[in-house]
Amino acid sequence: MIKPGDKLDTNLSLKAVVNGEQTDCALADLLKRRTILSIYMKNNTRGCDLQTHALAEAAGDFDKLGWDIIAVSKDTCGSHLKYAQKQGIGFTLVSDPEYKITGAADAVIEKSMYGRKYMGPARCAILVEADGTVLGVIEKIDTKAHDEELKTLINEIG
Repeated sequence: MIKPGDKLDTNLSLKAVVNGEQTDCALADLLKRRTILSIYMKNNTRGCDLQTHALAEAAGDFDKLGWDIIAVSKDTCGSHLKYAQKQGIGFTLVSDPEYKITGAADAVIEKSMYGRKYMGPARCAILVEADGTVLGVIEKIDTKAHDEELKTLINEIG
């Protein structure tokens, strides 16, 4: 997992849903100020829904603290558009099926479901400066209290 002080590659080319519109962009285009990158597996699954819902509920608080939110999953932008509308999500959703961001953050891990092993994104959060410098990492987030653990880390970062 990427560590504080490391730098994410901000030249990664991505597909994202920004303000309800699908766009092709670089990570650098999305990083306007300090940003929470919240990584999850898939839209419309229980744990992931809890994670994104907690962020959506606290988005205004994070904005007041000077932080943007970008949620990253392997879902398509079409799925993200429907998901944002269904969940009331106003922050950016990035489609990362090739694990560009998660790979750059060294956040692709071995998982197991019903005895089958596969590689997938770690459920984590990476807090970055606008230039991609990592300020903090939550390696295993608590889906029900994601917003609170982020606020604690943001307080520690200052």
